[in-house]
Amino acid sequence: MKFGKEFVSQMVPEWQEAYLDYKSLKALLKDLLRFLQTRTPTAMASTPNGSVLNRRASLYRAFSGLTCRHRDSPRAKEDEEILVTEDGEDGRYQTFVTVSDEERGYEVKFFNELDHEFNKVVGFYKKKVKEVVEEADELSRQMDALIALRLKVDNPMVDFGDGPQSAVHPINGRSAGGQHMDVIEEVEMMEDEDRGDNEPKTRTQKANGGIEGFKPPQLEILEHVKINVAPETPVSTLKGIILNSENQELSFSKKELRKAEEQMKQAFNEFYQKLRLLKSYCFLNQLAFSKIMKKHDKITSRNASKVHLNMLETSYLGTCDDVSYSSTFCLLSIQGIYIYELHLKLCIVNHLFLPSQVSRLIERVEATFIKHFANGNHRKGMKTLRPTARREKHRSTFVLGLFSGCSIALVVAIIVLIHARGLLESEGRSLYMENIFPLYSLFGFIVLHMVIFSANIYYWRRYRVNYSFIFGFKKGTELGYRQSFLMSSGLAVLALAGVLSNLDMEMDPSTQSFRALTELVPLGLVIVLVGIMLCPFNIVYRSSRFFLIQAVVHCVCAPLYKVTLPDFFLADQLTSQVQAFRSLEFYVCYYGWGDFKKRSHNCLDSHVYKTFYFIVAIIPYWIRSLQCLRRLVEEKDGMQGLNGLKYFSTIVAVAMRTSFDMKKGMKWKILAMTSSIVATVVSTYWDIVIDWGLLRRNSENRWLRDKLLIPNKSVYFVAMVLNVLLRLAWMQSVLGFREAPFIHRTALVAIVACLEIIRRGIWNFFRLENEHLNNVGKYRAFKSVPLPFNYYHDEGKSI
Repeated sequence: MKFGKEFVSQMVPEWQEAYLDYKSLKALLKDLLRFLQTRTPTAMASTPNGSVLNRRASLYRAFSGLTCRHRDSPRAKEDEEILVTEDGEDGRYQTFVTVSDEERGYEVKFFNELDHEFNKVVGFYKKKVKEVVEEADELSRQMDALIALRLKVDNPMVDFGDGPQSAVHPINGRSAGGQHMDVIEEVEMMEDEDRGDNEPKTRTQKANGGIEGFKPPQLEILEHVKINVAPETPVSTLKGIILNSENQELSFSKKELRKAEEQMKQAFNEFYQKLRLLKSYCFLNQLAFSKIMKKHDKITSRNASKVHLNMLETSYLGTCDDVSYSSTFCLLSIQGIYIYELHLKLCIVNHLFLPSQVSRLIERVEATFIKHFANGNHRKGMKTLRPTARREKHRSTFVLGLFSGCSIALVVAIIVLIHARGLLESEGRSLYMENIFPLYSLFGFIVLHMVIFSANIYYWRRYRVNYSFIFGFKKGTELGYRQSFLMSSGLAVLALAGVLSNLDMEMDPSTQSFRALTELVPLGLVIVLVGIMLCPFNIVYRSSRFFLIQAVVHCVCAPLYKVTLPDFFLADQLTSQVQAFRSLEFYVCYYGWGDFKKRSHNCLDSHVYKTFYFIVAIIPYWIRSLQCLRRLVEEKDGMQGLNGLKYFSTIVAVAMRTSFDMKKGMKWKILAMTSSIVATVVSTYWDIVIDWGLLRRNSENRWLRDKLLIPNKSVYFVAMVLNVLLRLAWMQSVLGFREAPFIHRTALVAIVACLEIIRRGIWNFFRLENEHLNNVGKYRAFKSVPLPFNYYHDEGKSI
């Protein structure tokens, strides 16, 4: 793989605009090369880079001896033609080059762009280093409070304040009162790395292994600390509403300690990932800068890279804020193409650069995390900090192909069986479509949604949408499109096998006695599906299943949980699965109160069923409305209030259409059509303008947005048109298209539900694309983790 493609693939997606624009610099060098080729077309014709010309000219150059040191070197003169200066006020670098008038336009343009890109990289790196240093200071303060809290919780009688030392004094790891000091080793936050070599030690080891003169953090820290209890559960939310305060006093309970430790663990993990990516950002830009300078030297036969690499070494990007690295080997690895390819991984893994400020922070975070959150287990701590990415396995691909082939074969077998028996013209057609078809259509809705989501994941990866960060998946546990398609194809095989067994048993007279068993197949599939979802064992992607279950619980308990993107994204998916919820309701009625052995039920005549027929269709939209209300209260964002009104209009439209579907009449038809038109217009506008960020009249891309991930702009216009057309699928229920000649009413309802699922799949891609571009615009590559403690003065003001 060429360096340009490798450079792009290694970028942090949200920081892509802050990297060196290697592509544009390379394009400028190509323009310079074409200009040089036009100046000497005959000589350049033999090779695109003019290397043959240089070799031929050197053959006829006069021999100047082996030791003519007194003569001026041509290379020295060339070096004098290029000068790089640094502005003392803002630290910006500027290149001055002395070239012929013909070359000036190309060379000056290249170096101006190079200076602009380099200054951009240095400025961004300075800003991020400053941020991580400030964050490191805050984490140190939080860690002091956590250690003090550990001491207080594990040993309630311990007191290391300025008062009398009669309470507890550590002697050989035990308190005076006989309590064991298990946390003494954990209290060692500051190691020798935080002290100079000449500073006195804070503790000395006794000959018998005890600790003498040890000074743990003062417990008086806890007098200036409050616990940050974010409302993350229904109970804590209600408690926060009643008490009208999120910052509660410390109660020194073990539950409180566990909560604080979990929050600090997440904060350290996120901080460590930020440091790693910042170090990678610095290293990749150094390599890109050196590579582009080498290409320049190769085209112009200059030695400009020497001056610019010296600038790189002395700049903030090279010195890393007061710590310079040895240029002996690293400049060799930067300047040489082949050396770079051989030693790229070695430079990263073996730390060939002397430790920078970021590198020192990485080492400190590792040591702190291993000691205080992994009980000194290095392997366990590093496994948490550096989780391994999910590896593609050949057996997964094989099983995926097997299930896909079986699904196709089963579909063909069902079609042949229906045609052979003539089920479309049989007397039991209506009975089957009204009783069995709704049972199996549930699996069709789920499979279709999963297949489209697999396609979403594929295109998100293709266009570098950081969906794992946006959803908040734990690194290394996110599903790829293959895994998602594997689960959907597996479920499709089970459902299609159930349909085929149902038809086959009815055809064979010898299996008529198994009719009751045949009718229970759909219920058995539902039980299997629920069992797999709730299975506690580490099989079938347990982390992803539990992540989904957690999001479902948050949706059901809305607005008592804090709303995150996975929660409202899942709720939006549920709004497109209204017919699936109604199928579940039909399961309860059919197997609970109907006679499934005779394929008969009275569900449509039951007032309870009709009531829940309304409720299950409204529940997903009601959940989204409550989530918008929660965000309106917390974020004070008026757009969330408008979004809630949009979902409320959809609730009214669904209720009116359902009423017309059951009661008929011109009155209900007018109400259903009016409310549906209003909801469709509002929802369509919100989808395209707010969620997708399109229809910007003054944008760089007319009627789209300034930044697009898909090069073909027509895709966006097609998506907008499809969104409008697919949203009009409700018209079939209002305009009287109840049953086509060859399509039963239930089949038509299922087709309309599938169209809504397809529309939601299209919405998913552009919704996350817009979210990703918003993160890119704000350079937001990490999620904010709430810290457990809040410092404050005695006067009550926060520090």
